[in-house]
Amino acid sequence: MPQPTHTGVVTPWRARTILLGVAVVGVVLDQVAKQAAVAALVPERPVPLVGRLLQLYLIRNSGAAFSLGEGATWVFALLASLVLVGLLVVVLPRVRHWGWAVAFGLLGAGVAGNLVDRVVRPPAAFRGHVVDFLMLPHWPIFNVADMMIVAAAAVIIALSFFGHRGPTGRAYDRDDAKVTA
Repeated sequence: MPQPTHTGVVTPWRARTILLGVAVVGVVLDQVAKQAAVAALVPERPVPLVGRLLQLYLIRNSGAAFSLGEGATWVFALLASLVLVGLLVVVLPRVRHWGWAVAFGLLGAGVAGNLVDRVVRPPAAFRGHVVDFLMLPHWPIFNVADMMIVAAAAVIIALSFFGHRGPTGRAYDRDDAKVTA
């Protein structure tokens, strides 16, 4: 099968810069948006942004999406910490493809953004509630960090379906399953 002319493979330094840059910018955007929501919104009083399609609706969530695991905030903080350690220890040293760097940067930003809330927000450290403020019809209320996690999943799915290169930039020949740099 012919290889595309642009493989997406970048230098290790560039891939790491992309991943960390996306993560840092994402966390900053998430935290700024949450601070603005807390400062400007009255809890549980909807503010239409795009009619009933998109509303601002401030809540503090001690669980995950759909309020799953409500009250087990420390468990989510622990899992988020493990994901971030995995991204830093396993993924960061190995990523060589700009698309995968963006995907993992978005994932890191989303996980870190919600972890910051769980660590520093009331009621207590590692039991803090996540600030959610975006509401769509028939969907759980979410935040910018959640959007980044969903975007990361979409990019990972797209890369998996439309590209044959993994995070390391190495291609796998489907005929004989040998690595073909």
